[in-house]
Amino acid sequence: MLKAKRTIVATLSGVLFGFICYGLASCGPVELAWPVSVQIVLSRTLIGLAIGISCWRMHHWSIHGLIMGAIFSLPLAFSGLMAPESPEYSKSFMFISTIILGMVYGLLIEVITSILFKARM
Repeated sequence: MLKAKRTIVATLSGVLFGFICYGLASCGPVELAWPVSVQIVLSRTLIGLAIGISCWRMHHWSIHGLIMGAIFSLPLAFSGLMAPESPEYSKSFMFISTIILGMVYGLLIEVITSILFKARM
């Protein structure tokens, strides 16, 4: 059964981390295009929504956050492969770091949702 508190807290946490991720991505020398900015925020928001509505039972809430973060970071990671080459970073580095950061954001969303707000599955 869907719990409203868990869904709302996880989704809002995803929005927060979406803007944090956007802030980190926009620190580079090249200005981000508008569609890329929206994609970054929506990707992290989707992680929060997925964590909030998920009913997958895992051994621990932290594993749930890590796996959901990795799964829902894949579209953003694959779209990063289409970015132009840059001497500052490689496409493979962007792919891997996007997934790893998605896992970190997923874990943090679970910490906020499950521990701080006590909205467990």
